[in-house]
Amino acid sequence: MTSSPIFVTTESLNSILSHGTLIDHFHSSLPTVSASLSSPLRQTHAVSPASSLLLMPSWSHSPSLPYIGVKLVTYFPQNSALDLPGIHASYVLFSSTTGQTLASMDGTALTLFRTSCVSGLASRILSRNDSKVLVMIGAGALAPHLIQAHLAARPGLERVVIWNRTVEKATNLAGELRQSLGLGGGVSFESNGCLEEVVGVGDIVSCATNSEAALVEGRRLKPGAHLDLVGSFKHSMRECDDEAIRRGRVFVDNEAALAEAGELVGAFERGVIGKEDIGGNLVELIKGKKVGRRKSEEVTVFKSVGSAVVDILAAQLVYETYLQQQ
Repeated sequence: MTSSPIFVTTESLNSILSHGTLIDHFHSSLPTVSASLSSPLRQTHAVSPASSLLLMPSWSHSPSLPYIGVKLVTYFPQNSALDLPGIHASYVLFSSTTGQTLASMDGTALTLFRTSCVSGLASRILSRNDSKVLVMIGAGALAPHLIQAHLAARPGLERVVIWNRTVEKATNLAGELRQSLGLGGGVSFESNGCLEEVVGVGDIVSCATNSEAALVEGRRLKPGAHLDLVGSFKHSMRECDDEAIRRGRVFVDNEAALAEAGELVGAFERGVIGKEDIGGNLVELIKGKKVGRRKSEEVTVFKSVGSAVVDILAAQLVYETYLQQQ
C-alpha cells in the first residue's frame, strides 16, 4: 500500500503539540525506547566559511516506534543583517519497515517544542514542588516555549520574571505572554532589567542565550533553586559560573552534554567537579536509577544540549496525532 507523504504545516504542528502532552510523551517513551534508538553523531558540513548544513539522523529498532527520522538544519549567521533567522530546519519521517517517506514538517518549530519540553520534564523531576517564581533569562524564540513548558511541569508557578540583555525584548515578551497566557490564568508576567536581582528570586531559573560570559552567578541562587541551562552547545559558551556548578547537583539530558556544554567542559578542566560528580541523565532520573532532589534546600542544575532521540519522539507524536485527526 502506498500513500502520498504528509506535509504537516507549521500551523498544524503548533495546534497538535502542547507542552504538557509532549512532556508526558517524553516521560513515558524515553525509558522504553531510548535503548532501541540509533542516533549517530550530528554531521556538520561547511557550506561557506560562515554557513553550515547539519544532519541529525535517528532510527528505531522497536515495533512501537517504526520510524527513521532526519533533521536537516541550516545555520546562516549572516541572516541577521537580512532580518531573517539564522537557523532553519526541516524534519523528515520515514517508515523503518518499508523505507517510505511518511511525513515532513517544520524542524524549527519541532525543535522549539522538544527542547523546551526536555527542560520541562527535568523541572518536573528536579525542581521543588512548591516552586512559585520562574525567572527566564533570554527573550529569543525559545523563551516563550520554555516558559510554557515550565508552567506545564509546575502548575503552581505564580510569577514569571523575564530578563534580556536588550530590555525592550524582555518587556515585549512579558506583554505578549500576559495577553496570551496571563488572562485569568493566575500567573503574572513581568520584566526586570537587573540580572543580579532576578537570579536571586527564582525558584526555577531557565537560561536560553548564546552568551560566552557567565550570566548566572551561583552565589546569587536561592537555596532550593533549580537552574535550567539550555543555551550553550560549544566550549566557548557558558550561561553560569563555576560557583553554580559547584553549589548544585548537576544532571544532563544525555552524555553528549559532558563533551559539548561550555559550563561543564570548563568546570571539568578547572577541577571544579569531575565527570563522576554528575548526578545522572534524564532517562536514569525517569527510571529512578538515579536520585533527583534529595532535600528542599539543595540547588539542582540541569544542562541540556538536545539529541535526535527527542526529535524523533516529538515527530512521532505530531505524525500519529495528525493521522488520528484525519
